[in-house]
Amino acid sequence: MNIGDRGIGKHKVVRLGRPAIAAALAAGIALTGVTAASAAATSADATTSAGGKFGPYGYGGVRLGMTLKQAEATRKVVKKLDEGQCSGWDLKAHPTGRDGVGLYISKHLGVALIEAPKGVKTPEGIKVGSTLKQVKKAYPRLDTTGNYPVAAVPGNPKALYYFLSYRGKVYELGLALKNQDCTN
Repeated sequence: MNIGDRGIGKHKVVRLGRPAIAAALAAGIALTGVTAASAAATSADATTSAGGKFGPYGYGGVRLGMTLKQAEATRKVVKKLDEGQCSGWDLKAHPTGRDGVGLYISKHLGVALIEAPKGVKTPEGIKVGSTLKQVKKAYPRLDTTGNYPVAAVPGNPKALYYFLSYRGKVYELGLALKNQDCTN
C-alpha cells in the first residue's frame, strides 16, 4: 500500500553532529539544574550505598528472611557452597574470597545471616575496625554473655548484630535472624 499520496510523508532521518548533541545535553542540564558534578556524586552515592546502610533488614538489596528464590531473583548473590541445612553465598559486589562466604541462606528461614563487607556501617556507625568501646556506646544493651557480643538491631525485633573482635577491635560484623539455624 502506498500511503505517500494520502498526506503521510516519509520520515526523514536527521543525524546530529557532536556539537548539536552537546548543545542539546547542555540545554537539558540547564533546564533540570543538574550539574555534571552533582550527577557524578549521585552516581557514586548509588554505587557505594547500594542497598543503604548495613541493617536493620539487610544489605545490598538482600534482606533477612528472603527465600532462596527471592535472593536469587535479585541477581546480587552468587552461590559458593551447599552444606545441607544452609547454603553459603556471596554478594556479587563484595566477594569474600575462596575460604569465606558473605551470607547464609537457610532452607527453612531464607536469608539467615549477612556479613558486613569492609567499610560498610550500621546505622549507628559501627563497622569492621570499630573498637568494642564504640560498639558498647552504640549498643548500650550489648550482650557479652555468649561466645561473642551480640546486640538487638534497632528497628528490627527479629534480628541481631554479632561482633567478633580481636584485641578490642571488630574484625567481623554480621546481621542475623535471632533464630538463624546456619551457624553457632
